[in-house]
Amino acid sequence: MTTPTRDGKQRGLELVIVTGLSGAGRSTVALALEDAGYYVVDNLPQSLVESMVELAERSEGAARRMALILDVRSRAFSSDLVGTVQHLRDQGYRPRVIYLESTDESLIRRYGSARRRHPMQGVGRIADGIAAERALLATARGEADLVIDTSDLNPNELRARVEGIFGDGEHSRLVVTMLSFGYKYGLPGDADLVVDVRFLPNPHWVPELREQTGRDPEVSTFVLSQPGAANFLDSYVALLHGLVPGYENEGKRDLTVGVGCTGGKHRSVAISEEIGRRLSASGVPVRVYHRDLGQE
Repeated sequence: MTTPTRDGKQRGLELVIVTGLSGAGRSTVALALEDAGYYVVDNLPQSLVESMVELAERSEGAARRMALILDVRSRAFSSDLVGTVQHLRDQGYRPRVIYLESTDESLIRRYGSARRRHPMQGVGRIADGIAAERALLATARGEADLVIDTSDLNPNELRARVEGIFGDGEHSRLVVTMLSFGYKYGLPGDADLVVDVRFLPNPHWVPELREQTGRDPEVSTFVLSQPGAANFLDSYVALLHGLVPGYENEGKRDLTVGVGCTGGKHRSVAISEEIGRRLSASGVPVRVYHRDLGQE
């Protein structure tokens, strides 16, 4: 896809910029993008972003897809990532910014397991370095096209998710991710929309259904046949169908819809699967993840 500049010029380079918290999985994302056919430049000084993009543009198609990994390890790192991205847009490029985040607890655990110091830790604790980096990157997070919370993702899961978004060759289409979760385990930090399905009766209190999950036909039938379920599904799927074209026109390529119930085992799973099935049947690219399935 080409994008017109303000003077009418066209840019054909597919550009992805990856940033986010140290320890949140940038290296894993870089490998996934490389496998998806991107030319990846890791730990690039922000001051060289525009020069690198111009070199790629002049490569006559040799670097049609490029991913730039930016982080605070670079001494030339600037907090004005938003300004850099806007200048690229003014030049006719259409960069997609991915921001990786994770909870403090997950990051501290990862640094502890790897026995590494946080790059902004200084003489303080790991938690101090994380807090300083969050503050530095706050504006970049707010302007990102896609925020991925990696707290509950292992490297293989994160890699699969990135490859699912960028590896299918249909980069102009928005992909909807249906993400079931349990409120008792906390809200998903990367959800764009969240819907609460605790208004439906809980199969947990039906002895023969308690040990099953929303993926099992008996539980799915129980949930979907409850009063109000059909109306909710019809209305919510219609809402999503109305949102998808608008998000695509604004350049958004990934929409994460969180569907929550108490434990993330029965209702949210069944509803996520059904919404995913309906969207897929209508031609909308969709993935379904069950964050808390297996926790109980």
